[in-house]
Amino acid sequence: MIERYTKEEMGKLWTEYNEWDTLKKVEILASEAQASLGNIPQEAAAAIRERAAFSVERIHEIEAETHHDIAAFVSTLSENIGDAGKYVHLGLTSTDVKDTAMGYMLKEAADILLKDLEEFRQVLRRRAVEFKYTPCIGRTHGIHAEATTFGLKLCNWLAETERNIERMEHAKKTIAVGKISGAVGTYADVDPFVEAYVCERLGIAPSPISSQTLQRDRHAEFVSTLAVIASSIDKFATEIRHLQRTEVREAEEYFSPKQKGSSIMPHKRNPITCERMCGLARVIRGNAQAALEDVALWHERDISHSSVERVILPDSTIALDYMLQTFTRVVDRLIVYPEKMLADLNLTGGLIYSPILLNTLVEKGAVREQAYRWVQRNAMKRWLDGEDFLENLKGDEDIAKFMTNEDIEATFDVGKMLSHVDTIFARFGL
Repeated sequence: MIERYTKEEMGKLWTEYNEWDTLKKVEILASEAQASLGNIPQEAAAAIRERAAFSVERIHEIEAETHHDIAAFVSTLSENIGDAGKYVHLGLTSTDVKDTAMGYMLKEAADILLKDLEEFRQVLRRRAVEFKYTPCIGRTHGIHAEATTFGLKLCNWLAETERNIERMEHAKKTIAVGKISGAVGTYADVDPFVEAYVCERLGIAPSPISSQTLQRDRHAEFVSTLAVIASSIDKFATEIRHLQRTEVREAEEYFSPKQKGSSIMPHKRNPITCERMCGLARVIRGNAQAALEDVALWHERDISHSSVERVILPDSTIALDYMLQTFTRVVDRLIVYPEKMLADLNLTGGLIYSPILLNTLVEKGAVREQAYRWVQRNAMKRWLDGEDFLENLKGDEDIAKFMTNEDIEATFDVGKMLSHVDTIFARFGL
């Protein structure tokens, strides 16, 4: 059972201090690259690495005068470095540092999310196997359709989660890039070696081309991927919410002994965590729309995307990290009621076996359209008048021409609907 409810990795990643510290890494590496090219003394690069320091408070103090956060950051570093500080940020524009640092941070965020997804995947695998053969009713349009198993429901979630892992890996590759190519991307003021040097040591790829910025289709893909994953959790949580309804109650969230479902109704056991998942998914989907709006910037760069990203990138990654951890715990501790699932499966008095009956009639020589009408008229008597479906089938003169009572009874077998469960699970190595 999972005991860890939240972790602080993602939150620490997006602290203001860590953002500036990541920018400092970029500045130090850029200085080392410039020293390798002979553009600044090796001693200066060493001094920059050793003495580069900042305080968030000092950056804010300088920014209050300059109204430029990166310039304030560079000034703060230079103050602490001393004479060699004059070489900090040589040939760079602000976005060279900011976008490269962001590419590195989003790579780290993706790594955290991939760990979350893998943990969720393992819980789904275990619980899918646990309920592999637990029959339950499948619903289409919210109406009883044919039998499935609860394990197959979870296996469907597993398949979607594995696709989400693939999506996250691709989004990580797309976003884990940097650019140090100058004011309009032509390397007019900085040698391409600096970009290659910095990106290699940060473990990200240099973008093959950029303007002053990395192109924001990358970020749109990344946040859209987060939105797809959040929407999957939304879907899974919605299923649990439906199954927890009083009239259904086939499964429900874990409810701790001291938990309260209502301030006035002591009897309440509400799916509040799943509802929270659905709500947060809406936030991330909204952020994806904002990321898409950021794709279209003026010419080689404008700054309209920056204020948006300062909100949506931390918020979306932190929210999805929380959703994955929390919903993993929901599935891990989900309370399942197999007896109620079986009772609901039989709720319609065998109507769910109508497809087997139809196919059997056709196999025995009946015209399919006629056979469909014969079965349907008996089914409607059950739906509308509550008559016994099985007994009516046995008394149907048209059906009797092709099937004996024993033949009809044999179609009322849930096992016939679940004969390929092993085949499906085997596709997942389960």
